[in-house]
Amino acid sequence: MIFWYGILPIAGGFYNRYKWRKFRNRFINFQACPLLDYKQYRGSIFDGGVFRFTGGIESITGGHTLWVRGEDLTIPVSLEKTKCFLLPMQEKDGFPALPELIRWNHISTLPEGAKVFIGGQIDTQNNRLSFCSTKKEPLMVIFYNYPDSELTGTIIRAARTHNEYWNSFTPVFIAIGALILIYIAASFLGRPAYRMTAISAFIAVFMPVLPVLPPGFLFTTLYGRLSWNARHLRVTGDLTFFDLTDNASKINARRYTIRAYITEALAWFILLLGICINIVFIILILFLFQVISF
Repeated sequence: MIFWYGILPIAGGFYNRYKWRKFRNRFINFQACPLLDYKQYRGSIFDGGVFRFTGGIESITGGHTLWVRGEDLTIPVSLEKTKCFLLPMQEKDGFPALPELIRWNHISTLPEGAKVFIGGQIDTQNNRLSFCSTKKEPLMVIFYNYPDSELTGTIIRAARTHNEYWNSFTPVFIAIGALILIYIAASFLGRPAYRMTAISAFIAVFMPVLPVLPPGFLFTTLYGRLSWNARHLRVTGDLTFFDLTDNASKINARRYTIRAYITEALAWFILLLGICINIVFIILILFLFQVISF
């Protein structure tokens, strides 16, 4: 039960956090790259390199070629083997929603002029310079509808998951764990000596809902508030680190990160405490049920 309901979903949460940390770091690294313009594109000394570029969709041609129009330049972008993201406009709990991975056929439905950020390698393809993915430097393509001045802060804030435990792996692990517990309960149901084992296994199926049951629900509410504060501190640390100008800023960024870890650890301790209280409460009910039965 602990393995399927706890260890595996938490491991998936760590993977999820790693994935979005990598996404944030790549975006921040691209901010340090030169902004591609017409002068660099047409310059005689231009021989490729890693650049960033922002503009609007002009057209889609040749299967996987996206043409993006900037202030003084239109550049082709080869989307073959490229992951593209859409930054939704909606917010949740005061934070932008996570960027969505979108398919190629959805990109073709985006309106002309839709804003897009590109970061990656410029190279020669079909006798013309274009953005293209390489094994060493895959393209980052993000479609958005925010003012350009807000793009960096919005992406850094958005690429922070609000609940690492509940990720794409969690429903699968919980379903497998529930099926195993139901099988155990059914196996012992017809054996009077193991009646409590069958009842316990059946009740354990509903372990994932323990955090929202009283009396532990009060601890879950407090966990949610502390978790939000930890996320806010991490985002503030990210933005402070991105705007580093001196050693004092660097120290402040680290302080925010340390405070975030402490707050998050406290939040998890309170959540586990609430779950333990609910487990004790259920054990007492089972004990009373057994006493009354006799």
